[in-house]
Amino acid sequence: MRILSIYIKGHSLDKPVGDFLQMLTHPVMFPISEKAVKQSGDKWTRPEVFVGSGPYKLAEWVVNEKIIGVRNPLYWDNKNTVINKVTYLPLSSEKADLNRYLAGEIDITNTIAAESFPSLKKTLPDQVRISPKSTVYFYEFNNKKPPFNDVRVRQALSLAIDRDIIVDKILGQGQLPAYIMLTPNIGGFNFKQPDYASWTQEQRIAKAKKLLNETGFNQNNPLTFNLLYNTQEGHKKIAIAVSSMWKKNLGVNAVLQNQEWKVMLDNMHQGKFDVIRRAWVADYNSPMTFLSIFSSNQVKNTSMYENVEFDKLVEKASNNNAKDYYQQASDILAKDLPAIPIYFYVNHNMVKPYVGGFNINTRGEYFTKDLYIIEH
Repeated sequence: MRILSIYIKGHSLDKPVGDFLQMLTHPVMFPISEKAVKQSGDKWTRPEVFVGSGPYKLAEWVVNEKIIGVRNPLYWDNKNTVINKVTYLPLSSEKADLNRYLAGEIDITNTIAAESFPSLKKTLPDQVRISPKSTVYFYEFNNKKPPFNDVRVRQALSLAIDRDIIVDKILGQGQLPAYIMLTPNIGGFNFKQPDYASWTQEQRIAKAKKLLNETGFNQNNPLTFNLLYNTQEGHKKIAIAVSSMWKKNLGVNAVLQNQEWKVMLDNMHQGKFDVIRRAWVADYNSPMTFLSIFSSNQVKNTSMYENVEFDKLVEKASNNNAKDYYQQASDILAKDLPAIPIYFYVNHNMVKPYVGGFNINTRGEYFTKDLYIIEH
């Protein structure tokens, strides 16, 4: 394998990083003006002083209302940029997003609410865009907190979830059931699933009951814990469904708790949870972006999971970008289950028929410089 040597201001990598080129595609690697930052300090993002290298200049920014970009004539590929002005709206409500789209006020939605999806698929099928997204939805255990420090408890709770019901009945937008943390085709690889992925749900439940009974939890001593999720209708529906499955299949009592996003994040990083809803979007196109969040030396490891063999495999995979090491690390996670993978996301957007060049990537990103408006 050829090792790429990268120098930035006289510095080089201190060890081989097999997926380093993939890392460079992350937005944090986009260049900014050092001079502008030094001159303006924390005000460097204001429109009057912001200096960028992209196809659009920042013309206006009204917090929580809009961001306006105008074409940058100094952009290296300006001749192939078509749209002169773009307005981005920070709409947090899926309903508001869709209503403004249907009213003709916006041309592309950020998402499509699950409850609106079936009717839109029937009435405006050509405007519904679905594509794969490198994101996994999961429930993370506090692995240091009893009884979740017992792998049998974690395995039982995972096996008792019917993922097909969640993706088909609750979501219904093309999402896929997840039994591993690595999304399909991440880094150009597809990974082997654990054996239980091919079992019937009845087989999974039978195994789950056996495992949980071994730990001393049963009808006379039911397992009870808190399931924490951030406030959003979609998360609530899934939490209700999963807690019902646990109750019906195992007699487990999951007490639902919802918190605002920032509050939940604080509690997550402080370890103040039993089981918590999470999702992870691939930072870049590599399995490492998912595996690293369970490495014991990572700040991102809020599950507090530790496995020396897993850490060694992740280190080897980082050096070589080798599928075998990724697979072995994935197999350990599928057995230890520091978190329960539930489903893989899809991008779901409404796009007006007169918008051309809409190509969204697996991170859910598309670029205005690629868009154009078809005469209509």
